Amino acid sequence: MIVTAGPHSSHWGFFDAALPPVATIASGGEITIETVSGAPSVLPPEGFEVPAALRAIHAAGPPELPGHILTGPVAVEGAQPGDVLQVDILDVHLMQDWGYNVVRPLVGTLPQDFQETHLTNIPLDATRGIAQMPWGLELPLAPFFGVMAVAPPAQWGRISTIEPRAHGGNLDNKELVAGTTLFLPVHVAGALFSCGDGHGAQGDGEVCVTAIETALRGRFRLTVRRDLDITYPQAETPTHIITMGLHADLDQCVEIALRRMIDVVAERAGLTRHAAYMLCSLAGDLRITQTVNREKGVHMMMEKALLEASG
Repeated sequence: MIVTAGPHSSHWGFFDAALPPVATIASGGEITIETVSGAPSVLPPEGFEVPAALRAIHAAGPPELPGHILTGPVAVEGAQPGDVLQVDILDVHLMQDWGYNVVRPLVGTLPQDFQETHLTNIPLDATRGIAQMPWGLELPLAPFFGVMAVAPPAQWGRISTIEPRAHGGNLDNKELVAGTTLFLPVHVAGALFSCGDGHGAQGDGEVCVTAIETALRGRFRLTVRRDLDITYPQAETPTHIITMGLHADLDQCVEIALRRMIDVVAERAGLTRHAAYMLCSLAGDLRITQTVNREKGVHMMMEKALLEASG
């Protein structure tokens, strides 16, 4: 099944548990989702491909809230609050030959340092896997979705896509490339998965508030899990476990990600919390995910082989 972007299959700037699903799949089923990004002001000059879906979304009018254009939501049969949605990211591909980056006053990690808006349209070469930067650098591409989420709790009402929260959302975690699995706690029936905010490349931190923003096509396997005790976004790469901390204070982000990793290490390796804390200090890596989404992010990575050896 393929869900294309467009005015009737996308929501711009908000999450809402009341949104009806645009598609429904069985647990364990695969789905391809196409996404687009950007307001009319970021469109490139003549000569680049602009997806028809993006132009149609623009023509439908501006968003209710500033934020990201997301495709979905997709309902997963049988998902109920208290379950966990396992999101296997099978493939991620570019859908256009350009991306953009914007530096704006009063936002980003240095909100007072840059007083003029600066838009850069960046040519992308999917065949070679590079972005052509204006000064000649060929920057390697590593595409991923900045936003992946289930619906938030119904009592939250309509919320912005900008801040990442317990339902996922604007995680901006560059580790979540093809081959990675994201685990999201389910808050409403059907889970209601959406994604967007395609990134061609991003550094840890995403310091100027944008990455290489672009249109992406992703293929996912969505599976309902009732055997996991996960109440906060968590992920696994082929080699590492990733716990996350989301908070306006980076110190709090660190503590959240670390406490969650201690719990994971203790459970998987059969260690005491004291031993798990020690292993996190000796072998865990704390990384700044992003510093620009009001709710900042830190993630901690632990090599899975170390836990297997401990067990």
